[in-house]
Amino acid sequence: MESMSTTARNRQWLNAVVLSAVLLAVGCEGRKAPPNDVGAAVDEAAHALIEQPLLHSASIGVVYRGKTFIRHRGEMVAGKPDVPTDATLYEIGSLSKTLAGTLMARAVLEGRVGLEDDVRSYLQGDYPNLQYQGQPIRVRHLLSHTSGLPNMLPERANTVLEDFTDHRVPGELSALYAHYGKPDFLRDLHAVRIPRMPGKEYAYSSAGTELTAHILEGVYKTDYTSLLRGFFSDAAAMTSIGIKLGNAEKDRLAIGYHSDNPVPTSPMPQLPWGASGNVKATVPDMVKYLQFQLANGPVVQESHRTLARFDDEFSIGYFWNIVAGDRQKGVYYAHHGGVPRSQCYIYIMPEHDLGIFVITNQSGDRTARAMEAAIDTLVGRIAAR
Repeated sequence: MESMSTTARNRQWLNAVVLSAVLLAVGCEGRKAPPNDVGAAVDEAAHALIEQPLLHSASIGVVYRGKTFIRHRGEMVAGKPDVPTDATLYEIGSLSKTLAGTLMARAVLEGRVGLEDDVRSYLQGDYPNLQYQGQPIRVRHLLSHTSGLPNMLPERANTVLEDFTDHRVPGELSALYAHYGKPDFLRDLHAVRIPRMPGKEYAYSSAGTELTAHILEGVYKTDYTSLLRGFFSDAAAMTSIGIKLGNAEKDRLAIGYHSDNPVPTSPMPQLPWGASGNVKATVPDMVKYLQFQLANGPVVQESHRTLARFDDEFSIGYFWNIVAGDRQKGVYYAHHGGVPRSQCYIYIMPEHDLGIFVITNQSGDRTARAMEAAIDTLVGRIAAR
């Protein structure tokens, strides 16, 4: 995915959405909701998702013009009548990055971090490798996936993820990160080679988000989990989000499936900081996140600011994908999240005062297309009001 040019990737993504939307619409033909009923449209989308192959359950949260809608459908465990609930904790995967981006936006507004700062100024020890021909990696490069850092550290993880749908992936990832902590990440960072000028080319990097969390811990002198919980509890009334779960919370964590494996798989292993893919949240808390985004306060405005522009349709903010050129959605802000046993999407569409969060407890090569189609259908119904 990352080797593909941005324009080509966007075209392929758009074509997939159109095809999936057609298929999804055919599947829903028998029970179309009235065009003005947002709640019924959300319900219809959730039902359509669980009718897709391998999708056992789906949860959708929508905020539209200040009103909220939440729907849970399907079975957490295939063949058992256990529908997800408002109390279910989901792994939101790489959507976690938008939370890290929001925290960094606050740090920038407070003057604690500068976008043009050399990241080495926040690291102890010497890192002469974090530059290319004398040009350093700057904070803005981490946030816009243009640093040149690899996707994952340790580098072995990138090899494991090459065939994401292989049934061995969850176990191999768990073994790889079982004893891999912050000191290991900072050690491996010394060995990274930057292959190109920072700021010039998009190359998705979870390692860049982990380094962002390290910088935030340093400037606030607080661990990342506390920063995350503290800010979003105060600013957005999100009370369930976290990275490491307590014993009571573990019982609420969604069971999930990887690829076409009929046996439930293990959770995403703990990454050094967890900022790039370890956040867990309930759907009601993600609805509060949608409300926080749509309120468009100073921190949100900063986090949505374009830091790197790749073509007329695709830019990056503080980890947010900024997409233009869509007549139906207008300019919107989006991010996908995927771990071995769940996938999700978030879309923020200011033109319609609309936010959508969709998550399933299955993670395969067609899961994202099904969710994109559901979102496309929802937006079409709501925009027609």
